[in-house]
Amino acid sequence: MTDDDTTAGAVAGPGDSSPGPSPVRTDAPDPAAATLPPELAGAARTLFGDRLDLAAAYAELLATDGVVRGLIGPREAPRIWDRHLLNCAAVAERISEGATVLDVGSGAGLPGLVLAIARPDLTVTLIEPLARRTSFLIEAVERLGLAKTVRVFRGRAEEAATGASGVGPLSGDVVTARAVAPLDRLAAWCLPLAVAGGRLVALKGASATEEITEHAVTVAKLGGGEPTVHRCGVDVIDPPTTVVEIVRERMVGPARPKAAKKSRGGRSRRR
Repeated sequence: MTDDDTTAGAVAGPGDSSPGPSPVRTDAPDPAAATLPPELAGAARTLFGDRLDLAAAYAELLATDGVVRGLIGPREAPRIWDRHLLNCAAVAERISEGATVLDVGSGAGLPGLVLAIARPDLTVTLIEPLARRTSFLIEAVERLGLAKTVRVFRGRAEEAATGASGVGPLSGDVVTARAVAPLDRLAAWCLPLAVAGGRLVALKGASATEEITEHAVTVAKLGGGEPTVHRCGVDVIDPPTTVVEIVRERMVGPARPKAAKKSRGGRSRRR
């Protein structure tokens, strides 16, 4: 297997073995790129509170190891706070106290790891199929001291929903995703992970309303309620974070295979 095989793995904590090595860049990133800009300090204190130092440690991790491993582009490092950390942390206002959160396609931990930093009351599972990314996530959880509230599942959303490698099916009160896929595919992957009455909270951009119009019928077929758009972090960050929320109103299971047609003799026809 290569480092980017997308086979499922057990839910892992920081003490488990790493899925494998990660590619290394030859140019060393500058940790100073993760420094919190003074103009964003007020927003950062509002969103992270007394865990701002922990958020700063994660920002430095993204700007160094994240860049080295190819999870964050070098040009993104100076924008880690406004484009990534604050943008994700603002979503916490849409999540109730003590909720269980599943973050699909977590990548470098956005938004799942950010939410775990901002909200220590949450229990977060980071779902990611690529080995080099899960390796980074496991190490980040350990280095940030978040093992009590954060775990990592290596696999696809479909595998997390049905159970894989000896791990039972996962489910949560809230399922998050950021820049993963259009709303129809996102609902197909994420709604089966939500408990009845649970919600998909998808971070979206300016196309959120258009996506709702285009995919509302598909979302309904998947058991989702009417999608709604919310702005998070109003009067705290500019621009606010746009999210689309979908409540799982009906438990729609996977499609069952059609039974083979029988011949007159009672035997199934072979094609």
